Amino acid sequence: MSNAPLMPKATAVWLVDNTALSFDQIAAFCKLHPLEVKAIADGEAAQGIKGMDPIMTGQLTREEIERAQNEPRYRLKLAPPKVTVPEPKRRGPRYTPVSKRQDRPNAILWLVRNHPELKDQQIVRLVGTTKPTIEAIRNRTHWNSGQLTPMDPVTLGICKQLDLDLEVKKSAADAPAQQEYQQDPTLLSPEESLAPAADPFGNFKPTQKPADDEESIPDAASVFAKFQPSSKDDDEE
Repeated sequence: MSNAPLMPKATAVWLVDNTALSFDQIAAFCKLHPLEVKAIADGEAAQGIKGMDPIMTGQLTREEIERAQNEPRYRLKLAPPKVTVPEPKRRGPRYTPVSKRQDRPNAILWLVRNHPELKDQQIVRLVGTTKPTIEAIRNRTHWNSGQLTPMDPVTLGICKQLDLDLEVKKSAADAPAQQEYQQDPTLLSPEESLAPAADPFGNFKPTQKPADDEESIPDAASVFAKFQPSSKDDDEE
């Protein structure tokens, strides 16, 4: 039994209206029940569906339809597609050339230091390594930790800049939003810091002693008394 055509009901509508095929032949080709095809022919089903020509879409040929009309027991077969669409390949771990595998630890160290937001799985996809290796480099327990030097994996040719930017963007989208900076409530404005301080009973006390205190201002008599001659000087004269 062949595969069903595209838009099977629309194809059945066109075959009922434009060919002399039996209900069984149309039902077998469109993967429908013969009673459903009979309802389409009687106008009880698919009333709002516009027929689609399978010849125009390349699903049938005129020779195939003529052969089926001449042989009631013959079953229609879909025409082979003119364009073969390749199946999508499952993306496996990134392949790293042998000449660049010795630089992978350096690339991992660069990613761990410069992009700590990246998850281990993301680094695995970028560099083509394993999670234990990433953990060893992060904890400085790698057998060659003393000789490692952070190096950009894009510069080394291990991954593409587009792939790195995409992984960093994903990490930024998954990261929780940072809280807005709030001013420390213990900090006071200049006006508040210079304002008089209040005691526990609600009485305000000045924080500084006034500069123009009366005790600190000398009077005129005490100033001019220093310039008046004493009685001892008058006796000597």
